[in-house]
Amino acid sequence: MILETIPTMPRRPFFDDRQAAGRRLAGVLSEAYGGVDGVALAIPRGGVPVALEVAQTLAIPLDVIVPRKIPIPWEPEAGFGAVTADGTILLNEPLVTQLGLTEAEIRRLAAQVQEEVRRRTRAYRGTRPMPDLKGKMTFLIDDGLASGFTMLTAIQSLRRSDPGQIVVAVPVSPRRSVNLVEAEADELVCLIVQETPPFAVASFYASFPDLSDEQVIAYLEASDW
Repeated sequence: MILETIPTMPRRPFFDDRQAAGRRLAGVLSEAYGGVDGVALAIPRGGVPVALEVAQTLAIPLDVIVPRKIPIPWEPEAGFGAVTADGTILLNEPLVTQLGLTEAEIRRLAAQVQEEVRRRTRAYRGTRPMPDLKGKMTFLIDDGLASGFTMLTAIQSLRRSDPGQIVVAVPVSPRRSVNLVEAEADELVCLIVQETPPFAVASFYASFPDLSDEQVIAYLEASDW
């Protein structure tokens, strides 16, 4: 489900902040999925305030899943894959070939990222176990898609828990990432899709600050569940 498409990067923000985007997303999801037995899983950090609005509107539990990109060593802002706490790894194989990375280098880099993923998971969830997703509608939420690989890795990880359905819900995405993720999710809900590059999630928000672990924990504690 795509609500709006735009040709290029927006000249003005569409949302005041992540909470505003979350409220709009929650309104759309409540019409389609109101009353379901579900769980909202946020991708930290930016997906948490978005998912909080969804969880409160749908009256479902809020939790997190922590996929994280594996950075290119000489260009750390870019990634060649992603990993989750349970060891699920997804690689951009054409890019890996182009970069010339060895299997040993990939394993080393993935292990470093996985350790940070586990640290964040412990920080956000504490001693609480992963929620029981078996047979439940699972809403996988972020503040936007970029390459889509972290979202794909999260989907693959969640399949192990046998959810009833995985619904990826994001405020914004480039077209290429929608096409990529839509093929793997059971349903994709995106408010705004940008058709052509360049693309930046932040360009859709008037306020898009980096969030700390403490802020993420505060959002999670604000949930009624």
